[in-house]
Amino acid sequence: MALIDLQNISKQYDTKVILKNANFTLNQGQRIAVIGQNGQGKSTLLKIITEEVEPDDGIKAIDKSIKIEMLAQHPKFDDNLLVRDAIENQLKELKDARTEYEEISLKIVDDYENNELINRQSQLATYLEFHNAWDLDNMIERVLKEFQLKEYEFKDVNLLSGGEQRRVSLAGLLLKKPDVLLLDEPTNHLDVYMVEFLEQLLMKNNFTLIFISHDRYFIDNIATSVIEVEGGNLRKFQGGYSSYLEQKQQILENMQKDHHNMIRLFKREAHWMQRGVTARRKRNVRRKAEYLDLKQKVKSNPAAIRKMSVELQREQKSFNSEETRTLNKKKMLFELDDIGITLGDKLLIKDFTTRILQKDTIAIVGPNGTGKSTMLKIFMEKLKVDTGRFKKGDFKVGYFDQHREMLNDNQSIMHTFCPNGGDLVELNDGRTMHVYGYLKNFLFPKEYLEKKIGVLSGGEKNRVALALLFTRSIDCLVLDEPTNDLDLPTINILEEYLENFQGAIILVSHDRYFVDKIAKKLFVFKGKNGEVEESFQPYSEYLEIEKELKDLNSLENSLKKEDQEKSKEIIKKKQVKLSFNEQRDYDNLPKEIDELEEKIEEINECLMDSKCYEQKGIVAVSKELEEIEKIYEEKVERFLQLEELIESFNS
Repeated sequence: MALIDLQNISKQYDTKVILKNANFTLNQGQRIAVIGQNGQGKSTLLKIITEEVEPDDGIKAIDKSIKIEMLAQHPKFDDNLLVRDAIENQLKELKDARTEYEEISLKIVDDYENNELINRQSQLATYLEFHNAWDLDNMIERVLKEFQLKEYEFKDVNLLSGGEQRRVSLAGLLLKKPDVLLLDEPTNHLDVYMVEFLEQLLMKNNFTLIFISHDRYFIDNIATSVIEVEGGNLRKFQGGYSSYLEQKQQILENMQKDHHNMIRLFKREAHWMQRGVTARRKRNVRRKAEYLDLKQKVKSNPAAIRKMSVELQREQKSFNSEETRTLNKKKMLFELDDIGITLGDKLLIKDFTTRILQKDTIAIVGPNGTGKSTMLKIFMEKLKVDTGRFKKGDFKVGYFDQHREMLNDNQSIMHTFCPNGGDLVELNDGRTMHVYGYLKNFLFPKEYLEKKIGVLSGGEKNRVALALLFTRSIDCLVLDEPTNDLDLPTINILEEYLENFQGAIILVSHDRYFVDKIAKKLFVFKGKNGEVEESFQPYSEYLEIEKELKDLNSLENSLKKEDQEKSKEIIKKKQVKLSFNEQRDYDNLPKEIDELEEKIEEINECLMDSKCYEQKGIVAVSKELEEIEKIYEEKVERFLQLEELIESFNS
C-alpha cells in the first residue's frame, strides 16, 4: 500500500496553472528527487503533501498512521533556546519511548509471563529500531560534529546565521527519522563533507524521502527515481540523475524542433556525464579494488600502505607538463607570492603562492569557515593581505555574489539591460542580440521585461544577475556560490555560458558536479594552519582520494596498534631460543623502522615541495628515497622473520 497517493491533482494561482491532473505515488523506502524550473510547482507539490496547501481538484490519499515532516527554509525556534536543546527537543518522543522500554524491561524480569508487557516491549523495540534510537546521545554528538555545530552547542540558536539554523533543524529531523521526510534544497549551506555525511545517513538508515535539489551528484547518489515538474505535469524517470538524462534526451529527440535548444543542452550534459563522470567512477572502482586487496595483503607487507598513500598523494597533485608550458604563454592576471592573512585570531591563509592566467578556470573549495570567501575578497581588492605580495594586472573583473548587489529593485528588467533605451543588448563576446531573444536563453518569458526587479523571486533575481554579467566587457569572472537558488535548467545555461567565456573564471562553490564540469584547477582550503593546496584534479576525484587516504591512515594506525600489542605480549614470554644477535635485532628494529618511516615521510614531503627538491636536486632526493625505502623494507622483512620465529617457539 502506498504511503502517499495523489490522483488527478490540480492547482492554480490566479491565471497560472501550477499542477494539472497530476499523479504522484510514494512507497516506503523510495527516495524521490523533484526537479524542474523554478515556479513550475516543485514546492507546491511538497506543500500539498504536508497539507499546507489544498489542491483545487483531485484525490489525495495519505496514510494517517505515518508522520510526514519537512525541513523548513527558515526554521523558527523558541526564545533563549540552546543549539543542543533545539536538537534534543525534537527527539522527545524517541527518548520517552526508550525510557518506557527500559522500565518495561525491568518489570518483565519479575513478570515474564505478562503478555501485555511483552507485546508493548516488542512494539517499542520495533519503533526504536526503525528510528535508530538506541544510541541517541552518541548520534547527537556526531551530527553536532559533522554539521560543524559543536562549537555552538551551548549558544542561543536564534543568534546563529540562517544557514546554521537550517543545519540545526536538519540535524534534529535526521535523528528523529520521520516516516516520510521532505527536504527542499537540503545541500544549500552545507559544504561537501557535510553533504557526504548527509548522503551516508540517508542511505544507511533507509529513509523514505522526497527532496527538491539542484545538486546533481546528490540526486545521482540518493534518488531511486526522479519526478520532473513541467507545464503542470509530473513525469517520472527511474533511477538517479544520469538515468534521468538518458531518458529525457530520448523524449526530447522525439518531440518537435521547437525543443532544439533544450535537446542541445541535454546532449552536452549527457555527453559530459558519459565522458567525465563514468570514467572517474571506473578509476574509483579500480582504486577501491586495490584498497580492498591491500587490506588482505597488508599484514605480510605493511610497507604497501605507505607505498599506496604516496601514489595517491602524487595522483592528487598530478599536472600535465604540456599544459604548464601552454599556460605560461598566457597573459598574467593575478600573482600571489607567499601571501598570508589572519582574521580575528584565525589564520586563514599561510604562505600561498600561485599565478592566475588568462582563461584559467579555478574553483576555491574546502570546508565552511576556512577562508574561501576571504580569498575572493583578496582578488576583488576588498581585503589586503597581511604578509607576502599580491599583484593584480590591468583588466576588468565581473563579480557575482549571493546578495546581487548589481541589481536595483526599483528598475524593470528592460531598463536593467537597456538603460539608454532601445531593445538591443551587446554581449561580452561582441555579439548584439534583441533583449527578449537574449533573456529567453535565461528562461524569461516576454511578459517579464517590464517587471520590476523587486517583485522577482530569489532564483529569478539570480538569473537576471547572471544574464547581466555576461553583457559586461570583462576579462575575469569572480563567482560566489553561483548555483545557489538556481534550478537545473538555469544551471545548465550558466555552464554553457561559462564554458564559452574567453576570460578567467574564479569561483567558490560546494556543488561538486558544477565544479567538476567548469574548473580545471582547484585551490583547496584544508582548514588547518592556513594551508591552501593547488590541485589539477576533478573535485569529486580529489575528494575520493582524500577519503581513501584517511582510510589508509586509519588502517595504518590500527595495524601499528595491533603490532604494538603483539610485541608487548611476545616480550612477556620467555624467548630463550633466540640468539644474542637475533634478540638484539628484535629489540632494536621497531625503533629503527619508526625512524625510517619518519625519514621517508620527510622525503616525500620534499618531493611535493618544489622549493625543497629544487634546492637539493630532484635526482638526489629521489635516489635518497629509493635507498632508504630499500633499507626500510629489509628491516621490516627481518622483523617479520623474527616474529615468525618467536611464534614457532611459543606454539
